[in-house]
Parts: sequence; structure tokens; C-alpha cells
Amino acid sequence: MSKPTLGSPAERGARHETAALTRATGELTTAATRRMDETLPWFRELGPDERSWVSLVAQAGITAFIDWYASPDRPPALTADVFGAAPSELARVISLEQTVDLVRATVAIVETAIEELVAEGDRPLLRLAVLRYSREIAFSTAEVYARAAEARGAWDARLEALVVDALLRDEVDDSVLGRVAALGWSASSILIVMAGAAPVGDAGTALEVLRRTAEHHSLALLSGIHGTTLLAVAEGGADPLRTARLFTPHFGPGPVVVSAPVEGVAQVPEAARSTMQGLDAAWGWPDAPRPVLASDLLPERALRGDTDATTTLIRLVHEPLMSDAALYDTASAFLERTPSLEATARALFIHPNTVRYRLRRITDLTGYSPTDPRGAFTLRIGLTLGRLLNDPFTP
Repeated sequence: MSKPTLGSPAERGARHETAALTRATGELTTAATRRMDETLPWFRELGPDERSWVSLVAQAGITAFIDWYASPDRPPALTADVFGAAPSELARVISLEQTVDLVRATVAIVETAIEELVAEGDRPLLRLAVLRYSREIAFSTAEVYARAAEARGAWDARLEALVVDALLRDEVDDSVLGRVAALGWSASSILIVMAGAAPVGDAGTALEVLRRTAEHHSLALLSGIHGTTLLAVAEGGADPLRTARLFTPHFGPGPVVVSAPVEGVAQVPEAARSTMQGLDAAWGWPDAPRPVLASDLLPERALRGDTDATTTLIRLVHEPLMSDAALYDTASAFLERTPSLEATARALFIHPNTVRYRLRRITDLTGYSPTDPRGAFTLRIGLTLGRLLNDPFTP
């Protein structure tokens, strides 16, 4: 089909069609809104402001089509002309799929209007124009949501960095909790904190891989790199230690320390503190598992000067054993003199079976077994710290 020349019957027909559509713009917008209300459940659930925004987009789309059809040689600036009519927040309110539904409903109304407002001979050209316009606006819709996603990703990354920094510095206030909520977290989630060396290479890529792992397992995640340390706060799920193992391969070389599960964001700073203390002391246990619980590093943390670990060890080991003189004497003899049942029995003038019974009681009472090398080490450190700090004695 040849291009119409200025003043030709085809161009005069186009002006007539444009004028008819322009006069009907208000009616078309109303019809499009009514159609969305009747056929799109999500539209009915929108608030008044959001419905108004969607109607504005529909009206702007119809107007932009009419303007473009009147001047087909002018490339349509659809992103600005159509989507500029509504606030950028609209991309957060309705999804890309819902926006496509909006466009389809509006285009269907325009196609219906062609049958009613345009002479039969002029309809094929106008239908072709609507088809082309629909294609163009589909690309513009994708562009709008791509830009919104990019901006949201950049904003979320900045927000995430602020939250992680506040958690590290133990500055959890209402503003931090609000930021956490903005990232889609629940204030009562069961959370774990992980710390380890930052991965070698690009930091942004490393964090993105960590986020993809979280998304794959439907776990919420906050992460950030501070100097050479990667810190992550994650939903613990049903098995927090298993969750920690999912993320561990994405840390750099060396130990990865994980906190005990905590309930709610407000408890994260304390968990982060113990985790960072554990990371600082983890090199004292060369055979530590990866990941290792911060609570399993209490002896190394205490030797490193962590007062919280020292207090915890005394509470778990020294105080319970001091409450039972027989168990205290048995632990001291077995750990400090000789790790032998018979030798301990001779030193205490008791039967070896009594030693066995008492060792089991020590395990039950403290959670650490004197016959296990790691348990024995923890018990010895706990008893030593207790004697130095709590036992009354005169030098």
C-alpha cells in the first residue's frame, strides 16, 4: 500500500478517523476502565489512588495512539507519553503481567471503537495501525519494568548494606526495623548469622551468587562484605545448621562461623557479635568443621579475650560442677592428673565404676564429655577460668 500524499483522500480520511477517535477518548477510557473492572480481579482489589493511576495510563495510551496515528512518521515516545502519566510507584503496585492485561483491555476497546466510529473502507488501515502500536507499547512496557527492577535492585542493595552495617554496630532501632520490613523480612523470623572470609574475585558477583542460593531455597537473606569479611543474615529454616551448609561454599577460604538461631531481628546484633568473635578465634582450632558454630568455639574465644565466652563457659562448666563436690573432684582428677579411669579411681579412693558413673553425670550436667578430646579441652578451660575468676583463694 502506497503512502498517502498530503491532501490525498487517504490522508483526509486519516484526519477524519483521528478526529472521531479524539472526540471519543473520554468514552473509550471509561469503557476500558469498565472492562478491566469486569474482567480483571486484581483491578477491583486496587485502592482508589491505584485505580486512578491505571485509568490515567489507559487514557494516556489511547491519546498517544491517536497522536501517533495522526503523524505516523513520528516515532512514538511511548515510555514517556503513556507510563509517564502515572507515578513510578505503579510498577511496584501492579506486576508486568497485570500491565499486559491492562494494555490488552485498552486495545480491545479501541478495536471495538473502530467498528463503530470508522467507515468500513478505512478500518483495515486503522486495524493495522493498532496492531503495530500494540507491539510498540509491549516493548515499552517491558522497558518500564526493566528500569524499575534495576532501580529497585540498586535501592535494595543500598538498603541491605545499611541494615547489615547497623546490625554489626548493634544499632537496631525503629528505622532499621523499617528498612528490614521494606526488604520483605518478618520481624519474628528464626535467623542465623554467618561470617567468613570474603570470596576471591568480584564482590558484587559473589553476593549475587549468595542471593541466588537463598532464592533457590526460598530463604530470606541479608549479606554484605566488610573489608575482607563476608557477613550474612539468613532465615534459619527448619534446620539452621543445614541452612548454613547451603551458604558455606560461597564464602572464601578458611573458617565459616555460624551463630545459634535467634528469633527476630532485634537479637541479631548479639548473634553477630558472637559470630565475629568466633571468626576471630577460629584459627585456634585447626580441625574445626566448616561451618562451625560460634558456641563450639567458646574455649578459643575465651582465650582470645571474649568476655561473653568466658562468662558462658564458667556458667556451663565451673558453676554446675562447683555445686557437686564429688563431680568437681572427679573432673579435676580425671582432666588435670591423668585421663585414666583406674588412676582417677586410685587417686580418689573409689571404684572405677563410680568414676564411670560420675563422668557420665558430668557430661549430662555440662554438655561436654570428659572422655572426648574436644569435650575434655572445653571442660579444662571452663574449670581453669572459673578457678581464676570465681574461686575464693589467697595467694
